Parts: sequence; C-alpha cells; structure tokens
Amino acid sequence: MAKLILLRHLQSQWNLENRFTGWTDIPLSKQGIESAKEVAGKLAGFEIDKVYTSPLIRNKETVSLILENLGKEHLPIVIDKALDERNYGKLQGLNKDQVKAKYGEEQVRLWRRSWEEAPPKGESLKDVFNRAVPFYKKHIEKDLKQGLNVLVVASHNSLRAIIKHIEKISNQEIINLEITTGELRKYDFAKI
Repeated sequence: MAKLILLRHLQSQWNLENRFTGWTDIPLSKQGIESAKEVAGKLAGFEIDKVYTSPLIRNKETVSLILENLGKEHLPIVIDKALDERNYGKLQGLNKDQVKAKYGEEQVRLWRRSWEEAPPKGESLKDVFNRAVPFYKKHIEKDLKQGLNVLVVASHNSLRAIIKHIEKISNQEIINLEITTGELRKYDFAKI
C-alpha cells in the first residue's frame, strides 16, 4: 500500500521573526536547520521513492537536510511552483502582531486561514487549492497509484489545500487546520 507523507518545511528565518513570508524566498533559521535530524528521525523506517517540493529555498533546504539525514540523497525530486506558499500580497514581510494590531485579530485570521478571503493583493486558500490540488491529482496521485511512496515537502497553505482535498474538509472547517513547521502528516493511499 503506497504511503503519502506531507511535511511542512522546517522553521524559516521569517517564521522565527513572526513575519508573513508568502512568496518571499527566505532560508531556514538556525533552529530550523538544527531540527532536521529530529524530524528526519520521525521518517526513519519509511520507504520513500520520490519527493515533491516547491522552488522556495526553505522547502528545498528542508528536502536536502531531511534526505541527507536519512542517507537518501539519491531520491528523485520534482520541484514545482504549484506547491509554493500562498502569496500574502501586501502583507509579505510584515510582522504578524503589528498587522493584527492594525487590522484586528479576526481579520488577520480570515486572511491567513479562511477559504475565500485573500489578504490585500494576495491569494486566498481557494486560489492556492486551484493550483496545488490539480498538480497533486496529475502527478502525486499518479505516483501513489503506481505504488510509489511519496514525500511532499511544502509550505503551510499548499499543504492545507492538499489536506483539505484528501480529508474532504469543508470550506467552513478549513479555517481550523494548522500545521506547525516540521510537522508530518502520513496517509495510506488506499484509504484516501
């Protein structure tokens, strides 16, 4: 039975600084790099045949560190922008607490987690879903159907979109889904 493993990238420098990152290409923090061995340990014993990630440096660095710690640097890696984080538009680079103080906590929560509401000049989760899920169906699901075990390393909202699809989470309930940096989600493909 094929396995799908979803991994949110390790902590980036802007995660550490509590800033909206979005499409800004920010590397991992020192803490993120240091956590790689522990996160890789949670994957020990899992056979991985193929890896998918986005071109954002925090995702590629996470893949590199995880595979190095697992001794699996030889695995095929597919890199595609469909798995990028949401575009946070005018919020990119801003401190999240300062944005909450200006616009209110509930408004910021809607921009970050709701289905249809996008931050100013940015993407909604629905927008991310409409690029990430077709890619998932065309490529990742195809590999799973062929019996390959797939690791997807991506950003918070591209993973939330894929999980929404897999777990059939409603548009209203998706606001409650949070995935921490370095968090793993594992699925048996036959049960998806």
